[in-house]
Amino acid sequence: MSELPLPLPAEHIPPGTRDWRGTDTARWAAAAPARWTHPLWAVAALSAAAVWSIAAAPDDICTVAQPCDADWQYVALSLVAVLTLYWTWRQPRLALAGLAVTAGGALLDAGPTGLVTGPQDVAMLGALVFALLTLAHRVAARRRQRSLAEAAAGPERHRLPAEVRGFRRGRVSFVMASLLLAVSLFALWRGQSVVTGYEDRAERGTRTTAQVTEVDGDDDGATMKVTLPDDSTRRLTVLFPEDHPVGSTVVLVVDGGWTRLVAEPYDIVGWQLLLLGTAVPGLAFLANGLTGQRRQRRLDTTPLPVLKVLVREGEDDGRTWVYAADDLTALRPVLSFHSLYAVDDPDDPIDAYPEDMAGGERPGPAADHMEAVRWEQEIAEAVAACQDTEPPLREAVLYGSPRAGGEIAFLAMADDGDELEAERSVTPVKPVGVGLFPRTTWRASTRPGDPGDPGDPGDPGDLGDPGGAGGPEPTRGPRRTRSIAETARGMTRTTDPLVWSADRGSRIVGLLLLLVQGGGTWAILEDGFSWQSLLLVIGLPWLVHSVSTALNWRVTADRDGVWIAGAWRVRRLRWDEIAGVHQGSDSIRFSLTGGRDVELSPTGAAVIQQMRGGTAAATRAVDTLRVLRHHPELRPSRDADPAEQGMPLGPLVVTAAVLWGVAVLMLN
Repeated sequence: MSELPLPLPAEHIPPGTRDWRGTDTARWAAAAPARWTHPLWAVAALSAAAVWSIAAAPDDICTVAQPCDADWQYVALSLVAVLTLYWTWRQPRLALAGLAVTAGGALLDAGPTGLVTGPQDVAMLGALVFALLTLAHRVAARRRQRSLAEAAAGPERHRLPAEVRGFRRGRVSFVMASLLLAVSLFALWRGQSVVTGYEDRAERGTRTTAQVTEVDGDDDGATMKVTLPDDSTRRLTVLFPEDHPVGSTVVLVVDGGWTRLVAEPYDIVGWQLLLLGTAVPGLAFLANGLTGQRRQRRLDTTPLPVLKVLVREGEDDGRTWVYAADDLTALRPVLSFHSLYAVDDPDDPIDAYPEDMAGGERPGPAADHMEAVRWEQEIAEAVAACQDTEPPLREAVLYGSPRAGGEIAFLAMADDGDELEAERSVTPVKPVGVGLFPRTTWRASTRPGDPGDPGDPGDPGDLGDPGGAGGPEPTRGPRRTRSIAETARGMTRTTDPLVWSADRGSRIVGLLLLLVQGGGTWAILEDGFSWQSLLLVIGLPWLVHSVSTALNWRVTADRDGVWIAGAWRVRRLRWDEIAGVHQGSDSIRFSLTGGRDVELSPTGAAVIQQMRGGTAAATRAVDTLRVLRHHPELRPSRDADPAEQGMPLGPLVVTAAVLWGVAVLMLN
């Protein structure tokens, strides 16, 4: 028989709570934002149009009539434009406001020539309209999903249980926003101080003309020598030396030994860049914090619709996946989100200690440390003990109106069924199947005797349909890792060691990183050594490591353990010291006894293989290694010889990088 979901005690289910059934979830999923409205397309269109417009714009010439001054209006519009790109991805309502401000600024800046002066302006206008349509569609889709969820919940509304309230949101965002915006205000103050200082000196000084007699340099830090009417000379730093050829006449403002070009009165670009670089993330953090607090108050203070559903924690990503109440085999996930336990003050480490601690007193620093170490060890052992078992399906009560980008809370029994868990989403709700590259996988159980056991795990044709009418259909959701027993049944012991190595997806990642490494070296060393060469010192080691691993990683399992060939060495792990094997988005991580980890990264983007309909080599390696760890009788019967263990590629890539750097210096 199929394993039934862990039940939720009746006393924790509010009166009048309805099941969110498969027919209702199907309508809810159909109302999700369409694929063409994915924010990537709008962001890409706006970014490409902006780059084209900037590249095609005529160069501004600094003159006495129109000097190159601070132009705070342009800085403000740039700030809003960059924020709009971020909000297009995260907060469509704010992005609509940002688009309105950006479009209004463009109209004000159009001048007598009009808004459209060339194809680049047509492209920008088209990108703005496309982004507006996608944002409006996403906002409308969220409203439709909210209405459908509330209709499925019926007229009953209930407050959050006391154990779920008081979940504080936005504190980290507010701290980060405060720090970044403080730096932004400092940059604004310093930049404006330079402007005010110039204006004060210019009022006291006198204007005069001078002739350019010498220009040194053609880029940042260029200087020019000018001769005043009294035959005295001055040397000035200029931003655009090409605008002041030798023999030309320039207008200066002179106050004693202080001299400035009227056309180029000051240079505060550095302060403006610092302002942009800190104000953009600072305002983004501030908006996130305010949004989080607003949603928190709404959940805490207003009666909410409630729905009975099934939930399961994802094996690969730790997300909470929600299923219809009648989807007893977890065939079709509806939505997902990351969640945290709702506690009164999760940031207070003292309140987290057990109440029955000796003496009932708060521990000192030494006890703090020892207790924290003990807890970390217990958590690591618990994770290692249960990592290879699929989390159970659990009954849950969902509080709130589920919709794309929304926030909800739920009550469910813990995985062991001993205590009640109250959790709240900490990332936006994401409907299943609306991502850019959603994965299509079978979510049916293949345990013998389960409903939906087709006899042959590779043939889904006879799967049952517990949740509604019609036959089985693929669902876009999390990849279901088969259990240890399921995988073991399809394996036989081999004589030769089992080998997994870099596949096509991994090598594509490696080649792309190699191109970045080569292009970055050329760009940085094109003009010889400079302070920018420090970027090579910072970034090159990581690139060399990543390229070497992605192109040539290898994992070999033999009789006594596992050989791991990374960028710099071949490492040996015995079976008895491996506590677990985990797969990340681009890595394989081995948990060892004693709390240590060994990570092999990057092993390629698994999404590349999934888009091609295959399984990444790293995924196959993790699935098989989990079986071999638990079933010694299936391990290969001999040890791997040196040729099968792999060879690090790092030294070769380092040599190639050095030779390429020398070649770039010689060619330039």
